[in-house]
Amino acid sequence: MKNSETKNSFLLFINQFIDKKDKQMKSQIEIALESFLPLLLKKNEFLVRENEICTHFCYIESGILQHAIEIEGEEKTTYLGLRNSVTSSLKSFLDATPSQKNIKALVDTQLLVIDLKNFRHLLQNNAAFHQFYFKLIEKQIMLIDDYRIDLLTLSPEERYHKLLITEPKLLQEVPLHYLASFLGISNRHMSRIRKNIK
Repeated sequence: MKNSETKNSFLLFINQFIDKKDKQMKSQIEIALESFLPLLLKKNEFLVRENEICTHFCYIESGILQHAIEIEGEEKTTYLGLRNSVTSSLKSFLDATPSQKNIKALVDTQLLVIDLKNFRHLLQNNAAFHQFYFKLIEKQIMLIDDYRIDLLTLSPEERYHKLLITEPKLLQEVPLHYLASFLGISNRHMSRIRKNIK
């Protein structure tokens, strides 16, 4: 996809979080987008590896980014970033500290990325980008809260069923074993659940 088309996609995403009636906001967001550069990750390439510093905050135009940690030699998926979303190893990115996780492309993945210097400049000097980021973080905190409560209160079958309703793209695009890890379910149990719920 051409860079201009990618940025149009990102603009539509950002517009969910800002006051679209304010012409100044619209103009500021268009300026902010100029600080984002295209980056293509081929399948199995990393945005960041564990113990390295994450240098980018990114918008996913297409593809899938898997966030994962390793526990006793076993990979555990903590998050799956899909098309039309933003992601990073945020603590590593903001504090310039080693990442606690890997972020890897599960398929060829087209990104728009920004480095920390330009990111901080936008937060301090671009009111529209600041509003976008604040509301985005608010939304993510609520989603994380819901996810943690679900892990404690819902059965594996109920967690899968909720995912079927709220994130059908995950079920269509992400391999089964990554979904199982994300939901905290064994691969065998996950296969049984899918057969029973279909």
